[in-house]
Amino acid sequence: MAVSPLAPAGFPSLPVIGGVRFASAQAGVRYKGRVDVMLAEIAEGSTIAGVFTTSATRSAPVLDCQEKIGRDVAGRAAFLVNSGNSNAFTGRAGEESVSAVCGAVADATGIPVDRIFTSSTGVIGERLPHDRILAKVEELNDSLSEDGIEGAARAIMTTDTFPKGATATVDIDGRPVRIAGIAKGSGMIAPDMATMLVYIFTDAAIGRDALQALLKAQTDKTFNCITVDSDTSTSDTLLMAATGASGVNVTDSVAFTDALGNVMLDLAHQVVRDGEGATKFVEVRVSGAASDDDAHKVALAIANSPLVKTAVAGEDPNWGRIVMAVGKSGAQADRDLLTIRFGDILVAEKGWVSPDYTEEAGAGYMKQQELVIAVDLGLAGGMSTVWTCDLTHRYIEINADYRS
Repeated sequence: MAVSPLAPAGFPSLPVIGGVRFASAQAGVRYKGRVDVMLAEIAEGSTIAGVFTTSATRSAPVLDCQEKIGRDVAGRAAFLVNSGNSNAFTGRAGEESVSAVCGAVADATGIPVDRIFTSSTGVIGERLPHDRILAKVEELNDSLSEDGIEGAARAIMTTDTFPKGATATVDIDGRPVRIAGIAKGSGMIAPDMATMLVYIFTDAAIGRDALQALLKAQTDKTFNCITVDSDTSTSDTLLMAATGASGVNVTDSVAFTDALGNVMLDLAHQVVRDGEGATKFVEVRVSGAASDDDAHKVALAIANSPLVKTAVAGEDPNWGRIVMAVGKSGAQADRDLLTIRFGDILVAEKGWVSPDYTEEAGAGYMKQQELVIAVDLGLAGGMSTVWTCDLTHRYIEINADYRS
C-alpha cells in the first residue's frame, strides 16, 4: 500500500518511558505476514485513564475497558491490542473473547485481570479468533522491551499507510518529564471520541482522577476536532498510563498540560494526514459565531460535507459549497454578515463574493497540499477549529474492497 502523500518523513524517535515495556507479534488474526498484536506492560504504581467512543454499538473490549477504568486504584497494568478484527457486534462470543484474552495476559504477567485493558480494531461483525492471540501471549510477555514502542505502533495498524507516534519532554522543577504516544486511524474517523486507537505513556506522577480530567479536556481540543469521513467507530479507545517513574508530580502543571496537548494534537493531525485516499490536509477555522458550540457545528458541517471535500480533491475553489454547509449546520448565521477566506485570499464578504476575488487566485490556492478554509459569521466571539482531509476516489476503492 502506498504511503499517504501527507505522511511525515518517518516514525519519530520516541523516548523510553520509565515503567513501560512493549512487545509485538504476528498472530494472524486477519493479516498474514505482518505484526497484528501488541502488549504494553505498565509498572507498579501507575495510574490509568481512558476516553472511549460514544457509539451506541460499542464493542466488547470498549465496554470492558469502560467498566474497569473507573476503579480508583494504582498498580501494574497491561494493554493488549489486536488489529484485523474489532470484536464488535459479536454478542456473548465477544465478551468471552475479552475474558479469555484478559485471563491469558493475567496468567502470563501476574497482573490482575481488572488491570488488563484490551482493544480490537478491524472488521465489525466477525467473531474474534482469540485462540490465535492466546497462542502468542507467552511470546509477547517473554519479548517485552522498553524500546519496543515502534513495533507496537505498527501492530495496531489496519488501513493505515504509516505508523503514528509523537513525543514531548518538558522540564518541571529542573527535572525532565517524558510523554510518548502512538495511534492508529485512517477511516471511520469522526468526533465523539475516541475515533481511533490511541495509547499515551508518561513517566509523570499524577492521580487517576486528575489524569482522567486532563485527558478528557485535551481530547475535546484534539481528537474531537478531527474528521475524515463523519463516521464514529464502534471500537475506538484512548488509554493513557502515568507511571510516576520520573518522581515529578504534574497535577495542575500548565507545562505538562500543554505538552500533553501538543502530543495529542500531533497524533490527531497524523490520523487526518493518513485519511483513506487523502491528498489534502485541510484546517477549517470558524470565528464570529454566537457561541463556541455554534462555531464547532459550522466547522464540522464544512469539514464533513462530501461536496466540500470532493471540491477540495478536485482543486475547485467552489466557495458556494461552503455557504451551503454553513446554512445546513444548525448554527445561527446571517447571510449578509458572512465572510469566507481561502488562506489569506478574501473570497466573500457581506453576503456576496468579494469584488477583488478572482477564480484564478482561488484555483491557484487550492493546488496546495495544506489548505485553510476560514469562515467568520460576524455575530459574536464564538470560535472553533477542525481538521479534515479531502475525499477522493481512492477512499471508495479502499472501503469497497475492505473485506475482500
